[in-house]
Amino acid sequence: TIRTDQGPEFTCRALDQWAFEHGVELRLIQPGKPTQNGFIESFNGRFRDECLNEHWFSDILHAREIINDWRQDYNECRPHSSLNYLTPAEFAAGWRNGKYEEKPTDITN
Repeated sequence: TIRTDQGPEFTCRALDQWAFEHGVELRLIQPGKPTQNGFIESFNGRFRDECLNEHWFSDILHAREIINDWRQDYNECRPHSSLNYLTPAEFAAGWRNGKYEEKPTDITN
């Protein structure tokens, strides 16, 4: 399942077709209710504050390099309290190996 706002990039026919072909459910939050997608709003704020606002990109290749470095740090080096102080990479590896049980999570606020 992918939860998004109702921006045109998420409500277009191409994404709908892709989701159908890949067995992915699309869930749209209500218009004007960003709190219904709190996790991504938090991530976007952190990404903006820690990466985008901290760098002046000279070109697209420079932007890709800086963003990739930030993403790697975020996913592979930085423990997350919501993951019991594991990195996302550590948690994902454990989940794939059956270390953690899948439980439904309500991500609406």
